[in-house]
Amino acid sequence: MQNDDSFTLDKLDIEILRRLQANARTPYQDIADELLISAGTVHGRLAKLKEAGVITGSKFTVDPRMIGLEVTTFIGVNLRSANDLKKTIEIMRGFEEVVEVHYTTGQYGLFVKVMVESTKALHHFLLNKLQTIPEIHSTETFVSLDNPIQREGKLPTI
Repeated sequence: MQNDDSFTLDKLDIEILRRLQANARTPYQDIADELLISAGTVHGRLAKLKEAGVITGSKFTVDPRMIGLEVTTFIGVNLRSANDLKKTIEIMRGFEEVVEVHYTTGQYGLFVKVMVESTKALHHFLLNKLQTIPEIHSTETFVSLDNPIQREGKLPTI
């Protein structure tokens, strides 16, 4: 499989990536044993994937509820003008409640994922932060009730 930058992933690359997406702390030797290759091959493949920009980092996943973030919302945002995009995004970078911003087609110019402790905190965020941005024309807030499917970037099938 080839991406836009002309890096070709083969079946072995994808299998290695699948295992690391499931658990980034999997020892190279365990991956090698499962795939019937050497740990050196795993190491070499991963080095090439990092160098090519396919792998951009590794992380621990934290359960938001375990750290007090009980409310997840998605906010559709309409800007006054397309020229307001960069400034609005820069302002939102300063809001710790904002965890993702997507520039979209359709009804909203931006779709913003926000995580807060409570509906009271959400209300405060909307009134005192988001809705004070002059470049925003209107917003619509959607509260997430559950997140039954959660995946990190689907890998291709070869």
